[in-house]
Amino acid sequence: MSALDRSSTIAVVGTGTMGQGIAQVALVAGHPVRLYDAGPGRAEQAERAIAERLDRLVEKGRMTAGERDAARGRLAAASAIEDLAGVSLVVEAILEELGAKQQLFTALESVVAEDCLLATNTSSLSVTAVGGALRLPGRLVGLHFFNPAPLLPLVEVVSGAATDEAAAQVAYDTAAAWGKTPVRCTDTPGFIVNRVARPFYAEAFRLYEERVADPATIDAVLRESGGFRMGPFELTDLIGQDVNEAVTRSVWDSFFQDPKFTPSLAQRRLVESGRLGRKAGHGWYDHTPGAPLPVPHTAGPEKPPSKVTVRMSASGPAGVLPELIAEAGIEVVAGDFFDPFDAYVELPGGGQLYLANGIPATPDPNDGDRPGDWVQFDLALDYRAATRIALAPADTARPETVQAAIGLFQALGKKVSVIDDAPGMIVSRTVAMLVDFAADAVARGVASPQDIDAAMRMGVNYPRGPLAWGDELGPAWVVEVLRGLDEACPTGRYAPSRLLVRRAAAERGLL
Repeated sequence: MSALDRSSTIAVVGTGTMGQGIAQVALVAGHPVRLYDAGPGRAEQAERAIAERLDRLVEKGRMTAGERDAARGRLAAASAIEDLAGVSLVVEAILEELGAKQQLFTALESVVAEDCLLATNTSSLSVTAVGGALRLPGRLVGLHFFNPAPLLPLVEVVSGAATDEAAAQVAYDTAAAWGKTPVRCTDTPGFIVNRVARPFYAEAFRLYEERVADPATIDAVLRESGGFRMGPFELTDLIGQDVNEAVTRSVWDSFFQDPKFTPSLAQRRLVESGRLGRKAGHGWYDHTPGAPLPVPHTAGPEKPPSKVTVRMSASGPAGVLPELIAEAGIEVVAGDFFDPFDAYVELPGGGQLYLANGIPATPDPNDGDRPGDWVQFDLALDYRAATRIALAPADTARPETVQAAIGLFQALGKKVSVIDDAPGMIVSRTVAMLVDFAADAVARGVASPQDIDAAMRMGVNYPRGPLAWGDELGPAWVVEVLRGLDEACPTGRYAPSRLLVRRAAAERGLL
C-alpha cells in the first residue's frame, strides 16, 4: 500500500457540494483537511456546513461525539492559496472549465512541494489536457468521485497521458484507505461510467423519438423487466437534463462525433425549453406539486392459451420460460429446434412468440420465407422475478395471436406492455449496446473487465456488470442483436465491436 499517511494534510479547492463531500471523506478517514475557495467567505461557509454534517452523523450513531470533535479540530479554512503549502494532496473540485483548472494547477505548482500529489475531480474534461500546462504533469491524476461523495463508494482513478504510474498508485491506494472502491482507467472521454452508460439514455430517447413507446412505459420496462433501479427518463429528470445532455454532447464531441455517441434531439429540445427536470418543475415528466404520477401502458386482461409448443434451449437467455409456463398450469409440448437464435413459443393458432433479436417483428416484404404472425417479447434480467414484460407484435400479427401472447405472460404473473414494433425492443437493445460499449472499452485499454463491471454496478447501480451480463447471455446472442440493429439502421451506431465479434466466434467454435 502506498496510501498517504493519515497525518498527511489534504487540501480541497472548490467548496461546492462535491468539494465539501470530498473534504468530509478525507476528514472522516483521519486526515487534516484544508479548504480553499476563490470566492470570499465560501471556505468558511463550507467549514460550517461540514461541521453540521458531522453533527448529523453523531445523531445517527455513525460517529461518536469524540470522533466528531477530533475531526472538527483537523478541519480549517484557508484564506489564501499560499496557505496550502505543505499539503500532501490537493483535490480540485472547481467549475468544469479547462482554462480555470489549468490556471489553478499552475498556481498550485508555485506553492506546494514537488512531491505533492495533484488531483482533479473533473467528470468530463481530459485529465491530460488539465495537466498539459504543468511543469510536472506526471503528478496530476484524475480522482472522480460520485455525488454524494460521502455515500457513493466508487472513485475513478484516471491516468492522463503524462501521469506517472507511482502517482496513480498513490491516488488509488489513498482512495481505498478512505473506504472507497477505486477503479483504474485511462484518460478517455467519459472515463468508465460516463462512457459505457451512454446507451442507457440514448437508446431510450431514440425509442421515444421513434414513437415506439412513451417515457413512462420505457422506464417501467427497464425497471421491472431489465432490473435497473431507475429508468432513463426519470433518472435524467433527477440528474438534470442540462447536466446529462452536456455530458453526452461532451463525449460525442470528444469522439469526433462518432455515431455511437450521437445525442438526442428530443433531449436537446427539453433543454432549450428550460424543462430541465425536477429542479425546474418539469422535464420528461411533470414535477409540479400535485401532478399525477406517470402511468405506463399496461394491457388489459386476456385469456391465456391452454397449451403451447416450445422450441428453445433451456440454456438460452429465455430458457426458463417453459418451466414458468408449466408452473402456471399451461400444457407445454417440447418441439424441435435447430437454431438457438431462432427459438420461439408456438401458440395454439400457429402464431409465434420469440425473444427480441434485433430484427423487427414485421417481415421484410422481400423476405418471403418469414411468416407474419409473430410477436416479440423483450429480454428480462430474471424472467422469474420480472414483474413486467414488453411485447411488440408484427404489423401482420393476427389480433388473436397478440391476445394469446398477452394472456400467456399475464398467466405468469406479469404485467404486459405492448409497444410498437422496433428492432431490439427496449431491454434487449439497451443491454446489447451496454455490453458492446463495455467490450469496446476493454479492447481499447480503457480499464480492466473487472473494473468496468465494478464501476457500472457501483457508479450507476446497474443490476449486473455489462460484461458479466454479456457472458451470461452469450456473446453470440449479443452480436446477433447488434447485427440485426445494424441492418435495420446502417449508420455504424450498432456495429458490434471487434472484441465482441471475436468472443462470439470463439463461443460458436469458429476460432
